[in-house]
Amino acid sequence: MKKVAQNTHRALLLFLGLTAMIGGGALIISPSGKLLGGLPLSILENSPFTDFLIPGIILFSVLGFFPVLIVMALFKRPFIPFAEHFNLFKDMYWAWTFSIYIAFALIIWIQVETFFVQGVGWLQMFYMLYAIAMLIVALLPYTRNNYTKNFTCQPNKNSKQ
Repeated sequence: MKKVAQNTHRALLLFLGLTAMIGGGALIISPSGKLLGGLPLSILENSPFTDFLIPGIILFSVLGFFPVLIVMALFKRPFIPFAEHFNLFKDMYWAWTFSIYIAFALIIWIQVETFFVQGVGWLQMFYMLYAIAMLIVALLPYTRNNYTKNFTCQPNKNSKQ
């Protein structure tokens, strides 16, 4: 069960990363939305954007490239002091914490998108449920235990041994 939870956690992040890179890349290449089946620019009329370039860059980098890097970090487990600085869960490996951040970033992305587009489609529903699944799998004890830091405890000088 431990390996299933770990692999599911990584697979969820990887799928998100790859699909966001494909979608974001398509929006960067074609800011008019034509590469994504003729996405109409009219859905952006209530947003600060005139085309899909900036949303494409955000989608590609934050929800695409970044999760793929996190998957690699979950496999290799490098120590990166800069990333550790932003780790709110000091007892956990930083990449696990960042996988939680990515799930919340996806929730925020979908909420903002829904606000600006003023509508909800099947894709928004899918990725909102997907973000919840990412959080659930990341918080499973089998997943958490795999990314807990191994601290060596020094005996307390005042305690009896």
